[in-house]
Amino acid sequence: MNNVLQRLGLEGTFFSIPTGVFASFGSPEEHRTSLIRTETTETNLEKLSALDELAEEVIRGDLDAGTGTARVGAIMATPSRYPPMLVLVAMALSSGTAARFFGGGWREIAVAAVIGVGIGAADIAIRQSGVRRILPIVAALIASAAATTAGHYVHPFSIYVATLAGVAILLPGMQITTAMTELATGNLVSGSARLTGSALVLLELGFGVAVGGQIAHLVLMKLGLVGGGQIALPALELGATPMRLPEWTIYAALILAPMAFTVLLRARPRDLGWIAAASILAFSGARVGRYLMGPELGALVGTVALGIGGNLFARITGRPSSVPIVPGLVILVPGSIGFSSLSKFIAQDALSGAQAGFSVVLVAMALVTGLLIANVIVPPRKSL
Repeated sequence: MNNVLQRLGLEGTFFSIPTGVFASFGSPEEHRTSLIRTETTETNLEKLSALDELAEEVIRGDLDAGTGTARVGAIMATPSRYPPMLVLVAMALSSGTAARFFGGGWREIAVAAVIGVGIGAADIAIRQSGVRRILPIVAALIASAAATTAGHYVHPFSIYVATLAGVAILLPGMQITTAMTELATGNLVSGSARLTGSALVLLELGFGVAVGGQIAHLVLMKLGLVGGGQIALPALELGATPMRLPEWTIYAALILAPMAFTVLLRARPRDLGWIAAASILAFSGARVGRYLMGPELGALVGTVALGIGGNLFARITGRPSSVPIVPGLVILVPGSIGFSSLSKFIAQDALSGAQAGFSVVLVAMALVTGLLIANVIVPPRKSL
């Protein structure tokens, strides 16, 4: 935005927070400041790329400001290229592959995929009714109720893994990492606000899981399928150990997951190869790092590799590094650990919950440090 102002011969400064943008125009003694209220929206890598390309055209002088303004409106009004049915398939793939990454077996993968379809359908319905703020609670309720019910009929089966995988796409791991990055780089207001928002999403997910588990138990009890009495947060219990799958299945999941990310992050279809490469790079780097430094700090190696790859992508193609980096970070972000920490606190296991919470902070800082190191090794083309 500052580059666009310079190209147009204007003076101004900008300050952004997750819920608004302050824009000041004119010389310091004549500043006119406007507050633009914003709503947190879903990630759309295609629109991000299109807006970046548009800004570059204006900065180079290939496009005048009036035409550029009209193009901005057209880009923002463009509907998603992916139909709802494809989004549901992507949700199933995302939840199913997440179950494999979390150590689940075939049963957990199948149930998580079904949960993913249910959450995707709920998302489409809620989006149309304009009450998307309740999606985390509704999604967690669906995941918990479905996993708890499946756990009654299927054995061995981990209710915890199926529930966690079902809501994996909603876990605020990326938001936690962004918040830690902002705090580490001195953007204290934005970082604090984003971190608070992440904590709220985790609490909503935990509440939905608790309610969904209770509802499923009550229904099964009414049907005479389980005994009476209360059950404390069934979906947060670890349950049985999942069936161990062959090693090749993790690589199959690593191939399928980028397909889901391409749809759910609204990337261009031609970016699938870059997204797949970034996911494999992040996963491989994290595995090497885990072997060298342990599970928490292992994410550092994966993030350094991913950051370097993303910055090289930006320099070679002239496009935002976020296109490969954001999907790659989804593989690494600590959302699942945050969910585990919350579940232990709700189950009144404060010590284990605090330990898991510290792991969240440790992994998040490893990701932040990895990105900063990558930016030193290969400086980014721009901040996007």
